[in-house]
Amino acid sequence: MTVAPGQPSSAGRVPPHPVCNAFLICDYAIREEGTGKVSLVGVFENINARSFPVTHGLLCVYAKLTDAEGNYEIRLELVRLEDLVIVGQGALTMTIEDRMVAPEIIFQLGGLVFERPGRYEFRLSANARSVAIKSFNVVQIP
Repeated sequence: MTVAPGQPSSAGRVPPHPVCNAFLICDYAIREEGTGKVSLVGVFENINARSFPVTHGLLCVYAKLTDAEGNYEIRLELVRLEDLVIVGQGALTMTIEDRMVAPEIIFQLGGLVFERPGRYEFRLSANARSVAIKSFNVVQIP
C-alpha cells in the first residue's frame, strides 16, 4: 500500500513536521562516495551581474532535515521578493524510515534566469508546510 505524502499511514499517524538545521546556497555540493559526507564549495548570498536578464550557470541548494519520519513531498520554490513572483520550483517525494537519521537534500539548479536585480529567496516546504527560507541578493555591478 502506498501512502500519499503528508497523509496518515496505516498506523493512523501523520508524519511529523521536519526541522531544517542547515539550508545553504553554494556553487557545488560534493558527496564523497566512500563516507557519504557532503562538502559544500563556494557558499554565497550574492549573485553579481553586469546586465540583466542574467542566466546563472549552476548552483546548489543544500538542506539538512531532522525529526522527520514517513512520506514527504519536498518542494523548493525560488521567489522574487519585490513582487512575490515564483521564478522557479521543483518537487520530489521521499520516505524517511528512521526519525534519528538526518537526511541531506541537494538540489542542483542550472540555467536560472534573473530578469532584474533584487532580493530573492528559496522556500523549502514539506507536505505543503514551510520548513526553511534562505534569502539572497542579485546585485548589478558596474
